[in-house]
Amino acid sequence: MHMANHTTRERPPFRADQVGSLLRPARLKAAREGYAAGNISADDLRQIEHEEIERVVAKQKEIGLQAVTDGEFRRAWWHFDFLEELDGVQGYYAETGGIQFHNVTTKPRAIRVIDKLGFSNHPMLDHFKFLRSIAGSHVAKMTIPSPSMLHFRGEMNAEVYPDADEFFADLAKAYKSAISAFYDAGCRYLQLDDTAWAYLCSEEQRGKLRANGLDPDQIGERYAKTINEAVADRPADLTITMHICRGNFRSTWIASGGYEPVAERLFQGIDIDGFFLEYDSDRAGGFEPLRFVKRKDLQIVLGLITSKFGELEDADDVKRRIDEASKFADINQLCLSPQCGFASTEEGNLLTEDEQWAKLQRVVEIAHDVWG
Repeated sequence: MHMANHTTRERPPFRADQVGSLLRPARLKAAREGYAAGNISADDLRQIEHEEIERVVAKQKEIGLQAVTDGEFRRAWWHFDFLEELDGVQGYYAETGGIQFHNVTTKPRAIRVIDKLGFSNHPMLDHFKFLRSIAGSHVAKMTIPSPSMLHFRGEMNAEVYPDADEFFADLAKAYKSAISAFYDAGCRYLQLDDTAWAYLCSEEQRGKLRANGLDPDQIGERYAKTINEAVADRPADLTITMHICRGNFRSTWIASGGYEPVAERLFQGIDIDGFFLEYDSDRAGGFEPLRFVKRKDLQIVLGLITSKFGELEDADDVKRRIDEASKFADINQLCLSPQCGFASTEEGNLLTEDEQWAKLQRVVEIAHDVWG
């Protein structure tokens, strides 16, 4: 194992990091159901959310993580809750449908564009401010879906946007405003969660896109350009990372395939500070695509610990895999995290809270051994 030399990172992503979502505690789930049924008020729900978030933030600090999240406790979904609060976007329940995963389907939530896009008065600014108020000396990490997700998951409206270029330009502008608003609220660590790239890695999914008359490479180019426009001119002390996910719902997935088809575009064509990559199973392929990491200021967070199942990884196995990855990218540009959040939707993955904390603890222990 070649040890790293300059070990702790002053700014995110950190050597031991996490993606974002955490399992929703039973008390929170009950409160959300109670609110949906009209049995408790919005204020009661908010109070319970506050208390449960305070509890998990304290736990993250205790484990030794440098960045803390609110576990996405105020959301039902990792993406829809944010996107449907953008100006010009509407969330609704579809008659049928839901997102089809390997052997399981989600609730039929959907979003559509009904007017020009924009970002104003977004409720998640307050969610972030609360997290920051309790983060103390820790870094408060905010996660939002990447701009690609509105196009990838939303229904477009040809009357509002007859021209796709105009749609993507407005989407980039809305995200630029969002980034600036979170920064003004004190955010210095923002993550864009993006499942589209995993689809662009999958031959099966690329085939489906082509069948719908879409060119996967053109889509990748367009998404990269939109993200770059959104993050351009950001303040120097704001870290922006991207988590590339293959889908995560009740411990299953959607897309398979290594990063090779998109690696060059991601690591050399997107102007952000780090990537969280899923590397917990064979579905992610090998580390060879990391050879495209040429920029010295780019961090790659290896998602080598699975959030899908409770069984704890062997530390030596994980260290061996970090060593393997370091043959393709400088070990000082590598970090470690679970491969995904623990609850991309409020249902959560199939493991217990104790198992979740043990996983995060293991990330901290291994990172300490590898990077000091």
